[in-house]
Amino acid sequence: MAGLGLEGVTLAIIIGTLAAIVYSLRILVLLERRIARMDENLLKITHKIELEEAKIEAEEVKIERMLSSRMSKAAPKKAKKAAKKK
Repeated sequence: MAGLGLEGVTLAIIIGTLAAIVYSLRILVLLERRIARMDENLLKITHKIELEEAKIEAEEVKIERMLSSRMSKAAPKKAKKAAKKK
């Protein structure tokens, strides 16, 4: 056995190519899992932001109601201006 013949070289190339494909698929699966985790985290963040926004909007409505009730109470207290006589 002096060395590999043509069939041995061809077989080694095929096995090396298959190993490279398997390794590439492994990397792709790992990247897909990482991206899936990133998507889940983004969904969690957007949900938290949505809840905070709802709280802020509720607080805004509450403040607007308080201000409108103060304005309606303060309006009758203003004195009417006397008409100018010529």
